[in-house]
Amino acid sequence: MRKRRMSTFERLNSGRITRKQRRELARRVAAADPGLSIVNPHAAGIDVGNASHFAAVPPDRDSTPVREFGFWTADLHKMAAWLVACRIDTVAMQSTGVYWIPLYDILEQHGLRVVLVNAQHTKNVPGRKTDVQECQWLMKLHTYGLLRDSFRLAQHLEGVRTVWRVRGRHVEEAARSVQHMQKALTKMNVQLANVISDVSGLTGQAIVGAILQGQRDPYKLAELSDPHIRASKEEIARSLEGTWREDVLFELQQAVDSYHFAHRQIRQCDDKLKAYLASLESRVLEKPAVPAGTKPLQPKTRKARKQGANAPPMDLTGELVRICGADLTSIDGINIISAMTIVSEVGTDLRQFPDEDHFASWLGLTANENISGGKRVKGAKRKVKNRVADVLRMGATSLLNSASYLGARYRQLRRNAKIPAVAVKAMARHLAVLVYRLLTKGQAWVDRGAELYEQQRRERDLIVLQEKAKRHGLQLVPVAAAN
Repeated sequence: MRKRRMSTFERLNSGRITRKQRRELARRVAAADPGLSIVNPHAAGIDVGNASHFAAVPPDRDSTPVREFGFWTADLHKMAAWLVACRIDTVAMQSTGVYWIPLYDILEQHGLRVVLVNAQHTKNVPGRKTDVQECQWLMKLHTYGLLRDSFRLAQHLEGVRTVWRVRGRHVEEAARSVQHMQKALTKMNVQLANVISDVSGLTGQAIVGAILQGQRDPYKLAELSDPHIRASKEEIARSLEGTWREDVLFELQQAVDSYHFAHRQIRQCDDKLKAYLASLESRVLEKPAVPAGTKPLQPKTRKARKQGANAPPMDLTGELVRICGADLTSIDGINIISAMTIVSEVGTDLRQFPDEDHFASWLGLTANENISGGKRVKGAKRKVKNRVADVLRMGATSLLNSASYLGARYRQLRRNAKIPAVAVKAMARHLAVLVYRLLTKGQAWVDRGAELYEQQRRERDLIVLQEKAKRHGLQLVPVAAAN
């Protein structure tokens, strides 16, 4: 009969360890001096896992410098108490999934400074094949100050980020339900999407609701349409002559129920988000004087901006201005949804980033420069998944037909770039720089218009032509002066 395998809880509480674990625990930190100065003498390393965590401390702090602890809360407190007893004041661990979050909070409660490390910065080192060696390696790197702490949102904004992300998932579910409704209607040859622009609107939902209630007369269904719809009643009625199938009607009912359920969830998220935003403190930044020759945005221009159908019904713009000290939506290409995403992901205080270049690099909006022997070596592209970078890229693409200064800049980037994606990335980086300046310096963004950008571009082109002519011993003469 095959012997039952012990669970992690049973194995850790039995006091027994396997032969392989005994050999691994016998490996200690090498005593050889690598020639580096010690930055954190009281450092420890933790390898975060699903069922258990391995923690390593310097060999002179405990007779067993590497220990394994379970995932349950009692063992996490036990680990923190052991680290404090070993005179540890800072701990390094990798951001493995979401398993690090409860451990991070408990270690901070015990007064330990936690350095959250990107796994990509420590993985390309040979010889680390076990969890024991992994936590020892993290301890070594952290001892010599070779690890960089990751960005983490301020604790008072974590609730805003959680609710906003959940709300975003509900919006996606509602969009999928609308697609499901359109598919079901098309299967019954009810071509409602060809005569109205939005099936989820008032007219679309009224007609779909009547169909589910048993109405089959196309002309009576057409009477439910809004008078402002361009299609005639006759055309709408012709489009509503369907082949009514019982199974597809059931499918349509399921899609409608999912759509309404998602919107109820969205309204609950809006109420929770409103409470979180109201609890945040106001932020005031000094606004420098507007330079001479510039013209601020006019109220009618701001009023014309659309918040989008998925924006919360509350005065989200006023709340964001209050907690940020600046209006991010004054930047052309950033709407209220994008501004809310930026605040929920990075917060309102960007002083964790030394400058705007570091902020753009953290977003993954900079080139991956590998320099060897003084020459740039082409390497693999950086794989950075960042919600802020995604909304900035979408904001950049929306500037294609904009009559603003940023719109002219984006169109010039598209003309110069061989690949459109390069222009989108470059424009998204510029938007990130503007966001950084607004949230750190409080400088109100002033839209100077596309005409000023084109004038500056012509002046730059003229300077380049004059320099070329001077090198060839020539001189540029205006057309009017030549005649």
